[in-house]
Amino acid sequence: MAVTPKDAAAIILLRDRPDPTVFWVKRSPKLQFMGGFHAFPGGQLDKEDSSITVAGCDGEEAVMRACAVREFFEEAGVLLARGTERLSLERIAEKRRAMNDNVKSFKQTLEEDALEIACADFEPAGRWVTPHFAPRRFDTWFFLAWMPEGQEALIETGELETGEWIRPADALASWKRGEIILAPPTLHIIRMLAAHVDRVEELPAALTSIPESKRGMVRRIEFRPGIFLFPVRTPTLPPATHTNCYIIGGDELIVIDPASPYEEEQQELDSFIDSLMSEGRRVREIILTHHHPDHIGGAAHLRSRLGVPVAAHRLTADRIKYSVEVDRFVEDNELIELDGDPGWRLRVLQTPGHTRGHLCFYEEITGAIITGDLVVGVGTVVIDPPEGNMRHYFESLSRLLSLPKLSVLFPAHGPAIGSAREKIEEYVEHRTMRENKILAAVQAGASLPHEIVEAAYTDVHPSMWGLAERSTVAHLEKLEEDRRVLRYNGLYQIV
Repeated sequence: MAVTPKDAAAIILLRDRPDPTVFWVKRSPKLQFMGGFHAFPGGQLDKEDSSITVAGCDGEEAVMRACAVREFFEEAGVLLARGTERLSLERIAEKRRAMNDNVKSFKQTLEEDALEIACADFEPAGRWVTPHFAPRRFDTWFFLAWMPEGQEALIETGELETGEWIRPADALASWKRGEIILAPPTLHIIRMLAAHVDRVEELPAALTSIPESKRGMVRRIEFRPGIFLFPVRTPTLPPATHTNCYIIGGDELIVIDPASPYEEEQQELDSFIDSLMSEGRRVREIILTHHHPDHIGGAAHLRSRLGVPVAAHRLTADRIKYSVEVDRFVEDNELIELDGDPGWRLRVLQTPGHTRGHLCFYEEITGAIITGDLVVGVGTVVIDPPEGNMRHYFESLSRLLSLPKLSVLFPAHGPAIGSAREKIEEYVEHRTMRENKILAAVQAGASLPHEIVEAAYTDVHPSMWGLAERSTVAHLEKLEEDRRVLRYNGLYQIV
């Protein structure tokens, strides 16, 4: 079931006519939501925002402008209200500190110096809803505004890592080189800013020119150039509801995990691929990360429809030979090169643990990784013996950490993860913590898997203990190999 979006607002702040620059921030890689992404300052609606008077409008239009101004002031230190020209930089900084320290409310911050937010100072610049597959969703109002004279934009590190003024063309070039990661609204806005830099009066219309900017469903998701994420509904494990199909390349494309068995979802993916082919592209091959049903459900359909081969690891091919015809085997360390701008070099990595034939794809130029079910953006990875193997899983995570360049993870479930190394290290730390808890449970006398789960998974809802028991068995098998536990007559004990 999709998460209900929360109301939020952000400001696209420009300065330096006639060749404007825009202020944007890089979110901390440590954040769970959009960590490592570049974005425009903004945030979630606060209950106090409805008490703020906005001259020239009322209702939602007023409340969301108040939200946008407050959030921008908190994050970037620029107070977009009339009357600030009377204030010194020191006074504005003092007001920001008082508000962020909860000494004063935003309403008090405005009223004490008779400051006024004016509706006319903010042009509507679109309203975007986070796609339904994401674990956190927002209905975000974007507003276009100009930097007032005499103020400075300055972030406080924490949730934000950096803030800078940048020419839109330079921002777009950086994205095209694969140096940064952008969510669909930010990418669209940067593209429109770059295209209308000498016609700023046309910007509001350009920014709201596509259905997605008017609360339409976001289906074309291109976090990195030529890496398209297309989520399809699948019979996967909760809390995930979708599996991400990836379409990668330029003139020549590969499709990774056309996952849905549902006809209506297959038709949606067909239409998206058709739209890419209408741009002069062609699909070369379909590749599968592993054999689980929520990853291969649409493979036979797409193979038949496009007349292209399916590739997979030989261990995966053996598991699906009665449902999907595999035309060639993909080998560990194979290099898949796709021509185009900027070009793509996908190194195939066999990464067993979740399944024996599991594959990841490492894009060597930018350091992006298609992770399949090795690392996910929502939920957890179940290691289910005998197909699953915990030792192999740890080794596969370590293999990713040893890669020379890590930038972003593209998982099979949930959104892209802009803090690649941090997320993988978090997985290793979490699995090690769980293994230590399992060992402590056996030390304390728990001897059967279900008893060990009850002692080691106290932070997990009992409804998930069935799945937890499968991963616990995988941990116990590893601990047996390490000669730290012994299994005798079906009971586990410390060596």
